[in-house]
Amino acid sequence: MRIKKGLQTGAACMMLMIGLMPAAVAQADTDSPPAVFLDGRPLSFETPPIIENGFSLVPLRSIFEAEGAKVTWDEATRTVKAVKDDTVFTYQIGEMTATKNNETIAMPISGKIIAGNTLIPLRLISETLGNLVQWHNYDRSITISSAKSYETTIEYGVNLRDAPNTGSQVLRMIPKKENIHVIREMNPNWLEAQTKDGAIGFLSADPQYTDYVNSDLTEKKANDLLALGFKFLGTPYEFGASSDQTKTFDCSSFVRYLFKEALSIELPRVSYDQAQVGKEVGLADLRKGDLLFFSARGLDIGHVGIYAGDGKILHTYSKEEGVHIEDFNDKWKKRFVTAKRLF
Repeated sequence: MRIKKGLQTGAACMMLMIGLMPAAVAQADTDSPPAVFLDGRPLSFETPPIIENGFSLVPLRSIFEAEGAKVTWDEATRTVKAVKDDTVFTYQIGEMTATKNNETIAMPISGKIIAGNTLIPLRLISETLGNLVQWHNYDRSITISSAKSYETTIEYGVNLRDAPNTGSQVLRMIPKKENIHVIREMNPNWLEAQTKDGAIGFLSADPQYTDYVNSDLTEKKANDLLALGFKFLGTPYEFGASSDQTKTFDCSSFVRYLFKEALSIELPRVSYDQAQVGKEVGLADLRKGDLLFFSARGLDIGHVGIYAGDGKILHTYSKEEGVHIEDFNDKWKKRFVTAKRLF
């Protein structure tokens, strides 16, 4: 008996979703398989799963091997064994029980052999390895997490939600100093995370909330932001410029436009209010994309620009120059008030 190996595209994704939903709902959605993620990585399968008595059976080898387990098959006894570290899982085809380190585990339905692959219930695989499994209704995707460490610290209380948007349900508020594990970056604004109490959900990627940093993603965001800004070099300055056009800008409308269009980050309209958003950083810690705020026109904060790296500022304030880049020199440092980081 040969158990096929590899993670390839297939209809098994559908089966994973079904195992996490009521049978009637699952069967109604068989034409649109969900995405399946293991520790943030998308999975696919070779052998299509089956539905039997409302339970989903998925290829055992694919998931176990994706998590680093060694899988073997004994044709004489029709028994499959998976070994990872000190965990030994054994199952004999047709039985209603499996064993984990000699402990008997009841199965809701017996496993099957289909096209040379052993299929057993998804939940059994996940629980054997101590994983968490979470169905996301908002986009019909499944997350499987094997995380055992919690490397990211909450720096400001933040809501854990059931979808990556502010209109979704709040699962709970994660307090300051609690540690979490970041599973994956959904987009520039949201992270998927696992908490120590076994919950999987989504939280804001705004740096004021956590100490999570991905240098590659941060660099890409900064480059995207500045690349869009450079397209407007020379665009005329107009104090109080309307936010619904790009023929003219003032300092804060320019910053607001770039963050919204490049990163989908909504900012207030005026510089003083923009300075209330994000995480404060010192001059010695500036990186591309940070906002720089200055006193101007007798106001404590009356001007904003974007740090462009290498001691440069991208901003606008002059009818003669419009949008331009210039040195962040002593003239500007004397008027500097604060810097804020939004990603």
